[in-house]
Amino acid sequence: MKPELLAPAGSFEKAKIAFLYGADAVYAGTSSLSLRTRADMQNDDLEKTIKYAHEIGKKVYVTLNIFAWDEKYEEITEMAKKLNGLKPDGIIAADGGVIEVLKQYAPNVPINVSTQANIVSLHDCEFWQKNGAKRMILAREMNKSQLKYIMENKPKDMEIEIFIHGAICFAFSGRCFLSDFMTGRSANLGDCAQSCRWPYNLYAEEANNPGELMPIETNEYGTSIFSSKDLCLIKELPEIIDMGVDSLKIEGRLKTEYYLASVINAYRHAIDDYIKDPQNYDYTKYLKELEKVKTRDLTTFYFNDRKNKDIQEYAGRQYNEKYEFGAKVVDIDVDIDTETNESEIAKISDTTDAKVYTVEIKNKLQVGDELELLIPMQLEPKVFKIEKLWDYETNEPIESISPGVKGQKVKIQLPVKAEKDWIIRRKK
Repeated sequence: MKPELLAPAGSFEKAKIAFLYGADAVYAGTSSLSLRTRADMQNDDLEKTIKYAHEIGKKVYVTLNIFAWDEKYEEITEMAKKLNGLKPDGIIAADGGVIEVLKQYAPNVPINVSTQANIVSLHDCEFWQKNGAKRMILAREMNKSQLKYIMENKPKDMEIEIFIHGAICFAFSGRCFLSDFMTGRSANLGDCAQSCRWPYNLYAEEANNPGELMPIETNEYGTSIFSSKDLCLIKELPEIIDMGVDSLKIEGRLKTEYYLASVINAYRHAIDDYIKDPQNYDYTKYLKELEKVKTRDLTTFYFNDRKNKDIQEYAGRQYNEKYEFGAKVVDIDVDIDTETNESEIAKISDTTDAKVYTVEIKNKLQVGDELELLIPMQLEPKVFKIEKLWDYETNEPIESISPGVKGQKVKIQLPVKAEKDWIIRRKK
């Protein structure tokens, strides 16, 4: 059985990118009742996402997974009624009270129990199924032997979903109070400030001399003692597929379109290639692509070994040293209509494998830069160098362009015929 590849969608545009690069389904939040309230998914966008997904044969799961105070239940009830009409493919929730509301006011939509509910056993799975849930999203802290036990003993109609890639929370299954304590922003109400990712200075205090703090050596940025590495189970994918897990989930509703395209594309090919030819599965070629977009080191967390200590990211990195988001194609096969460029562009447009496109820039681009065009349903990107750039407004040749305003555009020659929304990676 081929598992579902489930990707995050922090906005309607990100949902389209996820589907373009191979996701079978996306999960998206409501505007105020999910654990990513800073994601740009308003209720109208959510409706558009569900409609668009169903038109192309894809699925959408809606997150309504806050731990709610009583004063939130009027809003939750209204949202449940709305979702019952929109008919997403499932609603992700963790709070028992919220789930009771969903059963009453959204009876047409299946319930998926969030990883926030800390599901770590078959008994827990069976409890939630008896209380109306269809799918269990297991805690990331489980290891493969525990997962295998659940898969071998669960009822056939129970669906299982696990995380295979993305950020890991410092707290158990995300049940964290650090952000609320330090900033007044509650992770369990969808407003985490990611305090665990901040750098900290450490001091030692000798008991007989209170108040005399001696700094413990770190680097110039302090040390990120709470920050974890990112989960990556690309090597373990065959084991997971063979167990029969229903849905494989990528974390990251706040990540960029570039991140989504890169990670989804890699896992899409890994899943399909293993199903097609399990004997020759080579995880290294997919990992090569994942390495290009990672912003922290990668870990298998507890999946292989409960005693694994290689899970902390002391450097607290938030960037990739070698690659970055270059641009996104926004208009295909454009015309350059100034007299000085007519013959030159005509020459380009007459070829079958090179055209001029308008792209939205995400970082500085200049002639001579090495770029990679991420082609949907093709693992290896198309590598090329920028030979020419044209100003978006004047069509005059330019040597470089830097982001100045949101949505800034430039015209560029691409090495193959491309389509709208294709992503371009830039080598630093």
